[in-house]
Amino acid sequence: MTGKNCFPGIPGARWEPLSSACRALVTREHSFTTDTLLLADFSLPRRGEVCADLGTGCGAIPLLWRERAQPQKIYAVEIQEEAARLARTAVEANGFSDRIEVILGDAGNPKALFRNQSLDLVACNPPYQAAGTGPQGAEESRSTARHELRFSLEQLAGTARFALRFGGRLCLCLRPERLAEALSLFRSFGLEPKRLRLVQQRKDRPPSLFLLECRSGGKTGLAVEPVLLLEQDGGGYSEALEKIYGDYRANAGWKNRS
Repeated sequence: MTGKNCFPGIPGARWEPLSSACRALVTREHSFTTDTLLLADFSLPRRGEVCADLGTGCGAIPLLWRERAQPQKIYAVEIQEEAARLARTAVEANGFSDRIEVILGDAGNPKALFRNQSLDLVACNPPYQAAGTGPQGAEESRSTARHELRFSLEQLAGTARFALRFGGRLCLCLRPERLAEALSLFRSFGLEPKRLRLVQQRKDRPPSLFLLECRSGGKTGLAVEPVLLLEQDGGGYSEALEKIYGDYRANAGWKNRS
C-alpha cells in the first residue's frame, strides 16, 4: 500500500485506498491488513441492519460495510484516541457520516455504548494473543491490538450477548489455535457457532486464520464452509481473494489524491 503523508495532525498519517470510491486514513500503528478485508467480507451486513465493529482501528470495516452494503447504522467503537480520530476523519472525508458513527469508548463496557439487544450484527477482529502469551510489543498501540490487554475474548462474548438481538450475529476472525476455546466460550454465553471458514495461504500450508459467525440464541448446527485459499496453485492471488479485494489493489482513483 502506498500513500502520501496528508494529515499533519498525526505524524505519518496517509490515505490508503479501500476501493475506487473509498479510502481509509492510516498510520504505521493503526492500519488494516488482509485479515481486516476478509472479516469485512465475511460479516457483510444486510440491508437496514444496525451494526457495530468493536476495536475498529482506522475504521476500515465500517467503511467497507457502508460502501458495499446498505446497513441502517454502523457504530465504529475504538478505545485508542488516535485510531478513533483517524476513523472519524475518514468517515467524514468519504461522506459516510450519514450511516457511520465513530465512538471513542471501551468495547468491554457495552451498557455505556448500546441499548440492550439493539444490534443485528457485531464484528470484531480481536487481539490474537491471550494475555500473557507471545512476545509483548514495546508500543502500547500495537500491544493493545495484538494482546488481550484491554479487551479479552470473554469480554467480546459478554458485549455481543448484551448488544445483539435474538438471532443477531457475531462475526470474528482469530488464529486456529484458539478455535476450541472460542467455540466453547461463545456457546457458554448463548452465542451458538453457526458458520466457520478456515483460511489457508496455500493448499500445502495449515490454516492461518478462521472466520466464525455465532448467533444469539441460535440452535445447534455448525456449517463449515470450503477453505478460503489466498494463493492459487501457480502463485498469485486466488480467484476467491481477488473477488474479496474487488478493486482495492488497483488503487483506482486514489493514487494521486492527497
